[in-house]
Amino acid sequence: MNMMGKLIGALVGLFLFRHPFGLLLGLVIGHLWDAGMFAMQRADSAAPRSFLAPLFELAGAIAKSDGRVSEPEIAAAEQLMVRMQLSPAQRAEAIARFSAGKQPGFPTHLAIADLKAWCGGRRDLAFLLLDMLLDLVYAEGALVPDKLAIVRKLCWALGVHERELSALAAMRGHGYASPGGEYDQPRRPRDAAPGKDPYAVLGLTAGASEREIKRAYRKLISQHHPDKLGDVPEALKRRAEERAREINAAYEKIRAERGIK
Repeated sequence: MNMMGKLIGALVGLFLFRHPFGLLLGLVIGHLWDAGMFAMQRADSAAPRSFLAPLFELAGAIAKSDGRVSEPEIAAAEQLMVRMQLSPAQRAEAIARFSAGKQPGFPTHLAIADLKAWCGGRRDLAFLLLDMLLDLVYAEGALVPDKLAIVRKLCWALGVHERELSALAAMRGHGYASPGGEYDQPRRPRDAAPGKDPYAVLGLTAGASEREIKRAYRKLISQHHPDKLGDVPEALKRRAEERAREINAAYEKIRAERGIK
């Protein structure tokens, strides 16, 4: 029989109230703890153990937000499962969650809340989640308003600024719809890879000063460094490594063009 809660409760109650009533109150609370009456509260407050379910639920909701789920969106979801190297059981779960997210009236705010809880305030994990969604978000080309609305809600919940989302999109070779609704196609300097504007990758414009370039680079490489991720799936670490290389490549390209030391 578990007595630890009763013992601690009684001692704490007696210490706080210095009266037999305090001892009795602490004993009752300790008994409830030993009986597991607070187990539900502890479970409810815990962060989700996996991002997989809410991620694919939100992916399904994003794909369906413009009225229909297209073949390119389905292909992008399939490719995401491949990139993440999901096991057969995980793949089946991802497909089921994607289908659930497509249903009318799906509560996207709950999936967003679960992803926020999984991140636990860590911006590096937030960037990983957004990075995983981007190919599906842009599967049909320009980001339509209904999709953009969901993505912005996720960014707001995760503490990611719209400029940072734009930079993430640039790393994937995508344009970005500005808050005013204008769609910006990726610019291509003469020696840049297709769709990879080095300034956009750093969240800057070509008119940025040397100081702004260095500051943006240091901030991004700190936020996206794979060594800070801790215990996350290997597929996510590999993508973080790719993103860090993209940031370094963009910075080196700008340095070479401008002669920055």
